[in-house]
Amino acid sequence: MDDYRLHTGVPSVEVFRRLRTDAGLSDKAPEAAALALPRTWYGVVLHHEGEPIGMGRIVGDGGTAFQIVDVCVHPAHQGRGLGKRIMAALTEELERRAPATAYVSLIADGPARFLYEKFGFADTAVHDSIGMYRMMSAEH
Repeated sequence: MDDYRLHTGVPSVEVFRRLRTDAGLSDKAPEAAALALPRTWYGVVLHHEGEPIGMGRIVGDGGTAFQIVDVCVHPAHQGRGLGKRIMAALTEELERRAPATAYVSLIADGPARFLYEKFGFADTAVHDSIGMYRMMSAEH
């Protein structure tokens, strides 16, 4: 694991888009990424031999609500505990800086739920609550 280095921060727009699509996540418009990345509350980028191969971000209002987003690792590097390393960095920062009453959410795609459960995340479809989302379309 010495070939992998985790750095605090966010990638460039180009690297952000490449990391997402390489990992099978949806692409984001360059303009949207350029607006979003500087507003990251906390982010990490994972490098292998100097090349970015993974990332994760926390966005939110800094006090009451946070969301973990963009957690991904390039497929050639998956299965080595690197997603766990990214999540550990993100949750450690939340525990260090976020208020105790903050609500932290995320969307778990497929088997990623098992990774997130290791960090204390549970389904929201409990206690009369259910997670919901809306994707904005270019038609609006």
